[in-house]
Amino acid sequence: MIPDFQTLMLPLLDLVKDKKEYRSNDIVDALAEKFDLSEDERQELLPSGVDFLFRNRVGWTKTHLKKAGLLDTPRRGFYCITQRGIDVLKQSPEKINVAFLRQFPEFLEFRGETKESASEENINVQSSEQLQTPEEILDNTYQDLRKALAQELLDKIQQLSPPFFERLVVDLLVKMGYGGSVKDAGKATGRSGDEGIDGIIKEDKLGLDIIYIQAKKWQQGNTVGRPEIQKFVGALVGQGAKKGIFITTSSFTKEASEYILRIETKIVLIDGVYLAQLMIDHNLGVTVQHSYEIKKVNMDYFEE
Repeated sequence: MIPDFQTLMLPLLDLVKDKKEYRSNDIVDALAEKFDLSEDERQELLPSGVDFLFRNRVGWTKTHLKKAGLLDTPRRGFYCITQRGIDVLKQSPEKINVAFLRQFPEFLEFRGETKESASEENINVQSSEQLQTPEEILDNTYQDLRKALAQELLDKIQQLSPPFFERLVVDLLVKMGYGGSVKDAGKATGRSGDEGIDGIIKEDKLGLDIIYIQAKKWQQGNTVGRPEIQKFVGALVGQGAKKGIFITTSSFTKEASEYILRIETKIVLIDGVYLAQLMIDHNLGVTVQHSYEIKKVNMDYFEE
């Protein structure tokens, strides 16, 4: 299990107690060894996917210890213990956490707190939010908002007519870069007469290949099984096609997902959850309400 950033504070400080300078990467590796993290745990990403979870937690641990005056950065990418840090270790604390660090005025200033507010918050210092880094809190909140939006999109799609849903599918694929524009990229066939085919779209702007689409607007809880996929494959064979996308507002059975792995025809399955996520990613049917940028210091700029 990956330790939270507060659990890492005392082990990190103890790691550098010899007053030597340690590279940031060496600290991460040493702590990973100490907590016996597996390779999968070391490679686990934040919900945003922009950084490794453990490395991010170690980074925030270093930030908190530095802001409390227990850790210093003598040069770029290197860390060492301060005299205050040595004095703290001499006290043999059972643990070092946010509550412990609040005894230092510099840390309170970093947190934007006063002694009075700090004493009140000490009671709740071990709450779940306190165990998360600021980035984790932001990422998890974002994911919660995204899941809620995805469900809202699916609820809205369920109210659409089948022809509108078929056009939505083509619009999405165009947004994803297939074919260029809706006018010349593809179309929702609807009444094509081809069993199992609801639309076609060019794979590229030149139309060198065609992808066939099946769009099933089914209620959530109903699942698309292998027989439906087999019918779609048969329709593709009738067209001499080798590529298809099967999109549904519900989900696929395990047998359907396993079936497409064993056939030569290339079939991509997109269920309701994935469909909603793609719509959010490509701004189809959604608008940007707020935008936040997470920035960090550009160390290259400050090199002399």
